[in-house]
Amino acid sequence: MKVLWITSVYPSADNPGNGVFHETQVKALTSLGVEVTVINPIPLNASFIRVWKKRYRKKKLPYWEERNGVNVYRPVYRATPGQLRWFQPDKRIAGSILKTLKKENIDVDFIHAHFAMPSGGAARIVAAEYQKPWLLTLHGSDVHIYPSFSQSAERIFQKTVRSADEVIAVGEHLAAAAKLKTGRSCTALPIGIDLTQFKLTPTTTLKAKQKEELALPGNKKILLYIGRLVKEKGIFELAEALPYLPEEYVVVYVGDGPEKEKLQKQKLYNERIFLVGQIPNEKVRDYLLASDIFILPSYSEGLPTVVIEAMALKIPIICTNVGGIPDLFGEYSDLLIQPRSVQHIVTSVKGLAADPAYYKEVTEALYQRVHAHYSAVDNAKKLVEKYREITNKSIHSTHELNHFWGAAK
Repeated sequence: MKVLWITSVYPSADNPGNGVFHETQVKALTSLGVEVTVINPIPLNASFIRVWKKRYRKKKLPYWEERNGVNVYRPVYRATPGQLRWFQPDKRIAGSILKTLKKENIDVDFIHAHFAMPSGGAARIVAAEYQKPWLLTLHGSDVHIYPSFSQSAERIFQKTVRSADEVIAVGEHLAAAAKLKTGRSCTALPIGIDLTQFKLTPTTTLKAKQKEELALPGNKKILLYIGRLVKEKGIFELAEALPYLPEEYVVVYVGDGPEKEKLQKQKLYNERIFLVGQIPNEKVRDYLLASDIFILPSYSEGLPTVVIEAMALKIPIICTNVGGIPDLFGEYSDLLIQPRSVQHIVTSVKGLAADPAYYKEVTEALYQRVHAHYSAVDNAKKLVEKYREITNKSIHSTHELNHFWGAAK
């Protein structure tokens, strides 16, 4: 089966951590014999806008790149600032995809789009043009945030979700939220991780070794954050929590983003706050093994891969009660904290230190949960079955329609 994968984010040589969960699933699909072609359209604003605002400058990404045997195309499309609020770009993105398909002579059996906006809206148009079945995966922000921007955004969201041949969501809570908003039932199917890469158990000796190799403070307890350095991830609440914690705790931020300079101006920077910067995805495991607690105090989330990875390594975790995170924690979701709360971060860190035996039990249970439900390969097998099911249904519907018109003549 030849699958066209449409997404607004996908890893590249220069930014290997951008949308890495997509590549995880693509790798799993290709291991099962599915031929995947990725099209990751890139927005290009007018030249005067790119000069005016740094954030709108063209991303330095190649038009074509081969990653792990998969062709990744990144055609540009004309963008407008604030387009997800007011000027939905689905037609422009669809145009860039259609042009690429024709230019590269790409054969397609099935279309899989990620995020209702903007990729899903574009996939809707491409699927209609090629008369191919298509599946939409919802990830979180496309349900909880984007539709609330404007009436235009809400209209495109509703139209896209309702027109897909089938819709899946990366978690149970997200599937329920999508049904509440649209009335359409969604199947919950997480992406998962490559569990073969997460078999080590973080012993005291291994943790000390990792800290030394990564040049992290060996005599400190590390609170590790991995992700974009943006306000919405709760990075400043984490920094503000440090003065209320014992001196033995430090925060290590892994990642890059627009708030990097502001973090560098924090009072405890280079004393108890350390910024590592962007790292290759294969190094994430090393930092997790070196940490004492992994923390993700986001205001909103889909189903963050890095949390699944931390669970697979039996790392104690502090997360906010948002998005698909309760799905990951299951019966332990009462341990999740509220977003935007410095006090909740402080209380949770101290709680972990006060009852290590209980949290060892929690990490073991979450480890077992990940291995039972979040294998990328196992879930890719379920996805392939979904592709076949939708395709067969589409073929059957086409035969019925042809029979109807034949009888009508």
